[in-house]
Amino acid sequence: MTNIIVLFPKAEDAGNVRSLLVRHGFLVSSVCTTGAQALAQANVLGDGILVCGYKYPDMIYSELRTALPSHFEMILVASQRVLSECGDPDLICITLPIKVRDLLNTIDLMAEQIARRKKRLRQKPKIRSEEEKRILLEAKSLLMERNHMSEEEAHRYIQKCSMDSGTNLMETARMVLSLMNF
Repeated sequence: MTNIIVLFPKAEDAGNVRSLLVRHGFLVSSVCTTGAQALAQANVLGDGILVCGYKYPDMIYSELRTALPSHFEMILVASQRVLSECGDPDLICITLPIKVRDLLNTIDLMAEQIARRKKRLRQKPKIRSEEEKRILLEAKSLLMERNHMSEEEAHRYIQKCSMDSGTNLMETARMVLSLMNF
């Protein structure tokens, strides 16, 4: 589930937006009234969405957007006048007064994008260190020598054992080495 930070200068406004989102099943991780509070929370959380007004006691939305970690998205809620002055085409904006459906649909879409981005990052192949490559090669060589397997068969065997046991490939390669060296 995507983390959401709500930031409005008036605690009452922030609380109302939080209640609305929670009522509709969203996880609101934090409610803030200053940009510094929101930045601190965004740096602690892995990723998420910041729903905010345009002006806070310590900064305005453009300063906050610049300082916001790259793994956080921003939804700016402001009057049409303020939004027309905003020159950032990549900023997601919602006009006041808030239309509940617009806000909820926007957050849904952004949460799906974040989930897809996380999935892509998880599926990206990991870069192995020289030590890890050496261990994997040793385990494959041992399997090839003792069980008369090809390199591809040995690699598949280690992969299958890894998936079956729920351990990562390197742990499985180490187990193969320790078991077969007895």
